[in-house]
Amino acid sequence: MSGFFDIAVQRIDGTPDLLDGLRGKVTLAVNVASRCGLTPQYAGLEQLYRELSAERFTVVGFPCNQFGAQEPGSEAQIVAFCQATYGVTFPLSAKLDVNGAQRHPVYAFLTSPATGVAGDISWNFEKFLISRDGRVLKRYPPETRPEDRGLMQDIAEAL
Repeated sequence: MSGFFDIAVQRIDGTPDLLDGLRGKVTLAVNVASRCGLTPQYAGLEQLYRELSAERFTVVGFPCNQFGAQEPGSEAQIVAFCQATYGVTFPLSAKLDVNGAQRHPVYAFLTSPATGVAGDISWNFEKFLISRDGRVLKRYPPETRPEDRGLMQDIAEAL
């Protein structure tokens, strides 16, 4: 495994290779939840995705139920909620763990010491900016909104 895009992640619809299809794009990776106080960030994430997708940028959401059981639904329920409530069209993974013994390999990579931003995920909507070649560029706390000036500047520089 040499980078983010090499990690096998199942799509929310059950098909394989979510990340391989994003290879070569600047990516904002976010652990998401449908019943969190930060859930309205979906709207800003979708706006970023739509506005910058022509510049080889994408958002990818990783639903997780590890924080306050705030993502209790099935994959189908998650998709229905995201589409109906926030018009989400950016890619989503199957539900996964971001911390602990069952931590998914994608989060083992994102939080490893080798990335320079090691440590457990603190809450829903923590964000990682990934370069086109699969390196972690920066990590943002959950409260960082998608329209945050610093995040937007970092995305612009990565593009």
